[in-house]
Amino acid sequence: MIRSLNLSGLGTTARALGFSFFLGYALLAAPVASAAEPTAAAPAAGKRFALVWRLRGDVVAVGGSGAERSLREGDAVFVGDRVRAATAAEAVLKTEDAGVVAVRPGAEFVAESFAAEGKSSDSFSVRLIGGSLRVITGWIGRLNRGGHQIVTPQATIGIRGTDHEPYVLSGEMAKATSHREGTYDKVNRGGTTLDANGGKVDVDPGRVGFAPRALKQRALMTVLMPVLLEKVPDFYVPGEFDAELDQYSQTADEESLRQLEQKRKVAQAAAAECVPANVAKKWLERLDGAIVRRDAPAVIAMFAPEVTVRATIRGSNGDTMAVDLGREELVQSTIAAIKGLQDYKHRRISTEAKTADAGTSCDRIGVKSVVIEQGRQSGKPYRFESLEEYLLELRAGSWLAVKAETTQR
Repeated sequence: MIRSLNLSGLGTTARALGFSFFLGYALLAAPVASAAEPTAAAPAAGKRFALVWRLRGDVVAVGGSGAERSLREGDAVFVGDRVRAATAAEAVLKTEDAGVVAVRPGAEFVAESFAAEGKSSDSFSVRLIGGSLRVITGWIGRLNRGGHQIVTPQATIGIRGTDHEPYVLSGEMAKATSHREGTYDKVNRGGTTLDANGGKVDVDPGRVGFAPRALKQRALMTVLMPVLLEKVPDFYVPGEFDAELDQYSQTADEESLRQLEQKRKVAQAAAAECVPANVAKKWLERLDGAIVRRDAPAVIAMFAPEVTVRATIRGSNGDTMAVDLGREELVQSTIAAIKGLQDYKHRRISTEAKTADAGTSCDRIGVKSVVIEQGRQSGKPYRFESLEEYLLELRAGSWLAVKAETTQR
């Protein structure tokens, strides 16, 4: 009989089993970690969107689980995060395509989708809820201009190789500044297209486009069409980091193309040398070595932020249980479990690997490996055989597991 459990229901069953193959480590440790000590909010389980480059004041990110974390310089922001700056706070985020998103005081946005793989399908979509951003586009703006957009309550903003500042002015701020409520977009370099209520307007450097908030009562559609303003509204003020951003903007196109070319060269070199069996062997050696060294950060770094994990185990009564883990649980519990691991030894009986997609493309590889492991977990001896399966994906020259499954035999 097979039962599917989530981590919260595993408790006493995990402790009774005493298994600790790699993915099982997390299951053993999780009840201890969650019951004995409060855990800090872990990063969101999405793809990485950007890194915090500059920061002033209190800027927070809320992941899909609802956990809030205060951002620091060097921290990652993930797709799906809701980022919010305090009224006197600012942040500058560098996106994975060498672009920039500067978060103005009081701004709030969600990174809804993002892909920066150096392909024509790369995309960037941000939903600006309120306040202002300064966005300097990276290579996505060149590879897939139509796939780069900012969505607001009133409009959708497309780009034409751009440094621009979208601003969602709330009703409260509109009254305080004597301006109309709606979406504004000031272009510093390049150009944007403001699309709202069935109309479009192109915004050139030095100009500001405006799309008003739709009225509840019936009104002429022409009243709601986006327009170009005669002058820049006075609520547009430079941020603390704008002098630095001005310098970056001057060379942003060249820098993003340089990084794109570097990324492609790394990917091409890896693909040219790609022999699935060799990739699998090296990846598993790294994994096993990190476990032997009890290096939890090295283990975690081998798994993509959005990895899905499943472990199928046998209970003392012979029942089989399938346990699913998310990224947050994997991070927290792996760290705890590695601490309790002693005298670890392993032997891989067999390993198979092949490209995961049709054709000869070598950026996704499926791996199957049968392993015998033994040691002591939290002082208790164990020995078992299991089948491990991984889906590896090549990202920026490194192989990461985007899916992992292990089954106790």
